[in-house]
Amino acid sequence: MSEGSSYAGAGVDIEAGDRAVELMKSAVGRTSRPELMGGLGGFAGLFRLDVTRFPQPVLASSTDGVGTKLVIAQALDRHDTIGIDLVAMVVDDLVVVGAEPLFLTDYIATGKVVPERIATIVGGIAEGCVRAGCALVGGETAEHPGVMEPDEYDISGTGVGVVNADGVLGPDRIRAGDVLIGMASSGLHSNGYSLVRHVLLERGGLSLADRPDVLGGRTLGDELLEPTRIYARDCLLLAAECGASAFAHVTGGGLAGNLVRVLPDGMAAEVDRATWEPQAVFELVRATGGVSRAELERTFNLGVGMVAVVPADRSAGALDLLADRGVPAWEMGRTAPGNRDVRLVGDYAGPAAAWR
Repeated sequence: MSEGSSYAGAGVDIEAGDRAVELMKSAVGRTSRPELMGGLGGFAGLFRLDVTRFPQPVLASSTDGVGTKLVIAQALDRHDTIGIDLVAMVVDDLVVVGAEPLFLTDYIATGKVVPERIATIVGGIAEGCVRAGCALVGGETAEHPGVMEPDEYDISGTGVGVVNADGVLGPDRIRAGDVLIGMASSGLHSNGYSLVRHVLLERGGLSLADRPDVLGGRTLGDELLEPTRIYARDCLLLAAECGASAFAHVTGGGLAGNLVRVLPDGMAAEVDRATWEPQAVFELVRATGGVSRAELERTFNLGVGMVAVVPADRSAGALDLLADRGVPAWEMGRTAPGNRDVRLVGDYAGPAAAWR
């Protein structure tokens, strides 16, 4: 008589999932906040809202993933930083409206649960939460045999933040003559990887182990897996101490495409490209693929991960604050009357001055 079918026989290993939870508990514990109730493993995460700090609470929510940067992590079998990217994509959208990130939940879908790999991924998510100051309250790991390859996975996260009603940031606070402060990215962050892979790996014939001269001896794989910079705590301090009125998180769509989202009617922004030099990886993409400046600008951050809008008389203090926190930053432009457009003028500093 043949044996009956089982969930394990269909490719789902419940015991492996339980083992993964045990392995990730210590990493998740590092993200705890006083408001957190209960521990890992419940059906839902519980978080007590501190209404003494937020007497007029407005909740903010954001969800995101990391796109095809995952393909690079899987190709290199390196999974310890991709979770930092995930947290950055979520929490830095929350702070744009002035919300303090409170907690995050994650979702991992994979062809086969390998407990150590799942724990490593979650360890990166936990590290990102520590950097952002939010709690990782739980998540879900789903095994999809026959749908995804055994070593394949995808991740997403949802974060919740809070801001007092009178502290919500955005277009209504921006005034003509405000200064735009650019905060340096750490590289590609988590956008544009479909173009990067197409240009460098597929058409350009490079391998992840190659060390292109322009990268200064660094491997291409190391450059492409550089974790996304997390600005959450920096932005909250800029709002509290320097009167920042709005932020633009520079992700897909580039600098102009994201900055325009926070401009009010009747307002424009002018950005001087000459105030910064894009990192070498962008030149590598441009030169290898013959990518135009316009295409680069609407696909990548080109060295600017976040923009803060501050009153002109508070700009110097904002730059000092960011310098003290180790965040490279500079005045990159100003707001002016206009029709909700972003004007990029001049040429970039360094070799990128020749881009056309």
